[in-house]
Amino acid sequence: MLNDHVTFRRVSAGILIIVAPLLQAVAVVVDPGTWGDDREAVSFGDNPALAQTQSVLYHWSWMLMAVAAVGLVHLTRLRATRLGHTAGAMTVVGYMALSGLLLSDPVEWWLGRRYPPEQAQRILDEMMNLPGVVYGFQMPWMFLGVLGLPLLLVAVSRAGFVGWWVPATVALGYVGSFGFGYGPLTAAFWIAPTVALGWTGLKVLRLDDAGWAAYYRPAVRGEAAPAPVGEP
Repeated sequence: MLNDHVTFRRVSAGILIIVAPLLQAVAVVVDPGTWGDDREAVSFGDNPALAQTQSVLYHWSWMLMAVAAVGLVHLTRLRATRLGHTAGAMTVVGYMALSGLLLSDPVEWWLGRRYPPEQAQRILDEMMNLPGVVYGFQMPWMFLGVLGLPLLLVAVSRAGFVGWWVPATVALGYVGSFGFGYGPLTAAFWIAPTVALGWTGLKVLRLDDAGWAAYYRPAVRGEAAPAPVGEP
């Protein structure tokens, strides 16, 4: 498979489109902050092992989602190409930025073990509100992935690969969760996109290599390009 670029990219894309959101769904379920005290300095201290596990799961989920987005962009080579490229770039940058923010989790846990919750939160807020952190890591980058992924799936839908229910479900799950505080409802909201993206990934895996290669332009596939109008 490593010697065949068509098979490797198709299988890799299909697996990552399934695995990346699944890791995020598992992370939100095992996160002590989902079910415990909404002050992570406290909830993380209640179960340090799960606190560290959820950070690792989120990190790899968001890193892999950035790579999976490249596979989704491939499906927009022939139709909705501009939207696919724009939304794909947003998705890649956004999810990579989100991953970088996870280093605040062990800091918050460390502070929570050494200071009262209010003081730990105050120290963390002072650190996270530094201009370099806000504009270099958070604004607006952290929102690009959550907004870019549904738009990218709109492009994939317009290209005819999936139905409208896929981008609608992903938008409802990820964007809709912003209407509520981080907690048990977040788990429900984030599990729904896992189903839609998992179905999309399975559909990619069920394609044969010819079906995946069909998204390349004729010149790229090695076929004869049509002659210009007026020429034989």
